[in-house]
Amino acid sequence: MANPLFPRFNLLPPNSHVPRLRSMPSPHVPPPSLPRLSLRVSVQQTVTEEDEERAGKGKGKGKGRPGGLEAPSEEEDNGGDPFSAGLRLESLPKHVAVIMDGNRRWARLRDLPVDSGYEAGLRSLRVLVELCCKLGIEVLTVFAFSTDNWFRPKVEIEFLMSLFERGVREELGSFHRENIRISIIGDTSKLQSSLQELLANVEESTKNNSRLQLVVAVSYSGQYDVVQACRKIALKVKDGVLTPEDINESHIEEELETNCTHFPYPDLLIRTSGELRISNFLLWQLAYTELFFAQCLWPDFGEYEFLEALRAFQSRQRRYGRKRVE
Repeated sequence: MANPLFPRFNLLPPNSHVPRLRSMPSPHVPPPSLPRLSLRVSVQQTVTEEDEERAGKGKGKGKGRPGGLEAPSEEEDNGGDPFSAGLRLESLPKHVAVIMDGNRRWARLRDLPVDSGYEAGLRSLRVLVELCCKLGIEVLTVFAFSTDNWFRPKVEIEFLMSLFERGVREELGSFHRENIRISIIGDTSKLQSSLQELLANVEESTKNNSRLQLVVAVSYSGQYDVVQACRKIALKVKDGVLTPEDINESHIEEELETNCTHFPYPDLLIRTSGELRISNFLLWQLAYTELFFAQCLWPDFGEYEFLEALRAFQSRQRRYGRKRVE
């Protein structure tokens, strides 16, 4: 079934110039069809035994869902209303951040080339963007490529950058039709000049779109984000605009790269693959963020898992210390 939001953002065509990441031919595995995005809680595809072990599944712990959750009943799955899944409109997060982890492991578990994992992960991102649009979430920030990823094999980096550039070029029209604003954070000076120019054009051409702001962290480091903010403040002190005594949290926050959005602090951070760390992502901005660690690998993260994270978020009592609640 064609995806109405990103109709062409599918697996690369057979004659694509993008390099494959394994020279040996892989078995032909047709891409899984996208879930029907009615926002109903639906059971996803079967997982491997190793996936089940990572998720802590076992007999008597529900019907094949992480953490022993029961599969939806007919009553819960009736009508396609997102709030029948236990969500409250007034309590949805305004800003969701995601560390999309587990693409390579997903491919290895299936004896597929690494690039198949990234392509599958791209499908999961497409689904998540559509869900955020339908639910009215205002900002989605995804960790697409960290500064540490530059140490990966060259062929893998080339594939990722080619996939990224190709996808953005093909989907620019969809971003406009769906009223999605694209913002890029990170040290883009390390990217190829053609990709830098493309991203700058996409940011400029979508800056007035307002349905969803998709913030993509590319060549990003949370530590460097704070460092570059401090450098900008130091220049202001040098120029006499500020004195050292004037500097406070607000001055740093104004210089962070997330100043591109009206909601720079994520309400909810989701990390997949069962890893329990934030890996140098939005270090300053996550000070009061609710954290949700999903056991599934990123390509398996879909509608059910996202609604599970949102329900967990809504079940918590948020505490900000002395910080002003936005």
